Amino acid sequence: MCEGIATELDGIDLGDERLNKRSKRIITALAESPDLSINASCNGWSDTQAAYRLFDNDAVEPDKIRQPHVEATKDRVRQHPVVLAVQDTTECDYTRHPPKDARHLNCVKRKGIYMHTVLVVTPDRRALGVLNSEYFDRAEDSLGRTKERGTLPIEEKESFRWLKGYRVATSLAQACPETVIVNVADREADIYDIFVEAQQTPGTKAEYVIRAKEDRSTLERNPSAGAHAFCKVKDEVAASKCLATRVIPLPETSKRTARQATVEIRAKSFTVKPPHARSRLPAITHQVVLVTEVDGPGDGTDVCWLLLTTLPINTLEQVEQVIEYYCARWVIEIYFRTLKSGCQIEQILLEKLARLKRCLAFYEIIAWRILYLTYLNRTTPNLPCTAVFTKSEWKSVWSVVKRKPLPKEPPRLDEIVKLIAQLGGYNNRPQELPPGPQTLWIGLRKVSSLAVAWDTFGPEAQNCV
Repeated sequence: MCEGIATELDGIDLGDERLNKRSKRIITALAESPDLSINASCNGWSDTQAAYRLFDNDAVEPDKIRQPHVEATKDRVRQHPVVLAVQDTTECDYTRHPPKDARHLNCVKRKGIYMHTVLVVTPDRRALGVLNSEYFDRAEDSLGRTKERGTLPIEEKESFRWLKGYRVATSLAQACPETVIVNVADREADIYDIFVEAQQTPGTKAEYVIRAKEDRSTLERNPSAGAHAFCKVKDEVAASKCLATRVIPLPETSKRTARQATVEIRAKSFTVKPPHARSRLPAITHQVVLVTEVDGPGDGTDVCWLLLTTLPINTLEQVEQVIEYYCARWVIEIYFRTLKSGCQIEQILLEKLARLKRCLAFYEIIAWRILYLTYLNRTTPNLPCTAVFTKSEWKSVWSVVKRKPLPKEPPRLDEIVKLIAQLGGYNNRPQELPPGPQTLWIGLRKVSSLAVAWDTFGPEAQNCV
């Protein structure tokens, strides 16, 4: 698995063939033990120095490191009729050991960077790759001045990243014209400029499913609310007919425990007015799906999703598909958790932000690979394990965990993934859910060492030591 990750950098062009080869060695070494330090991951001081030199090379841009992975991602996208370009932002906190030129997060005391990522996911939640990542931070004099930036052009706001994320999704749609690309995002992406761009862009473009933050106005006046008032989208769709009642699983978050939520579903198309601060923009038309929880816990976590979309809602099946696409957004949260807990990116010690960003580009691909393997196991469990693992990897894991003779044919992917996860604490009991990324990344740490031991001392070893 760790050797295979180097293929994600096939065709990399850092301007020097030595750097190209070094980048593959670095990603392989970091992937073998993603939660260890750079020093501990590299094989000796010379390899460690080589890694630090690459991170310190001003000619090596993070986008150049990602580029071959992006192209490989596009190839995977072309194999699917529909994919979701999910975008979200996470903070990387380096307050305890900040780079010398680090700036601020949300307050003066906290230093670090924000990472805004577009992750490509299939509707059944298999991550296909990282399409784009950008980093930003905040100057001290900009903190607490959000309202002052409200009337600035979109290009001068932090929120411009969401519009750029939509443009990345549209670029993917144009590169993969046989695949429907749907940009999925949460409430922060409720930016009117995105809706206008989606409406005005000619030719191939990305669709979107975005959860609303603002309750916008329709073009119809509401005299009961005042002489100059207009009807509100949420009120109008809430007053429409309930199309269905469904039960949806809600994953655990910092604010709620996992639960099954019973929800009512409504949907309607609207033409909406631009917000007052963007009044120069035209009115836009899109579909709205309202998902409201019935008899929720009443603790502030009750589901009330107002989903804005360019996808059709002519049938109940189409409406439910919009909801499914939005629910698949959770994969990017798992991706960020894999980066932070599995790859320990907030523990990286590098003196300059530029070095840190180059290093993060490698870990982004590594975290994707862990997530990809997790969901590949769930969606295509009957694949032969040799599609992902080398002979020495699966044979050593089988021998150590099963303590039985090797099978005549390579086992299925789900069998080996469960054995690897057992190395990371997975119980593998009957009827237990498939392993998640946490037990998998812990188990993968041990696979490389087992494979080396197998090649050196195992029954198929070429030389005696």
